[in-house]
Amino acid sequence: MKLELFKKETCPYCRKVMNYIAEANRSDIEYHDIDESSEDRERLIKEGGMLQVPCLFIDGKPMYESDDIIEWLRNNYE
Repeated sequence: MKLELFKKETCPYCRKVMNYIAEANRSDIEYHDIDESSEDRERLIKEGGMLQVPCLFIDGKPMYESDDIIEWLRNNYE
């Protein structure tokens, strides 16, 4: 399963998700900072349909909303 988190450092909801990931010691998530990479920003818009973070791509399918992402991560650990 491929997990990619699109984020930006200044977003409090992104920090919430990243704090959970750190607390859960998850290392299976690839990060993409949309402020540091215009390619990542464009990909988020193209594949996700909007410029909203945090966005977790699960095998290429976007999931938004920090609480939903955390709940999904909590219930889906490989």
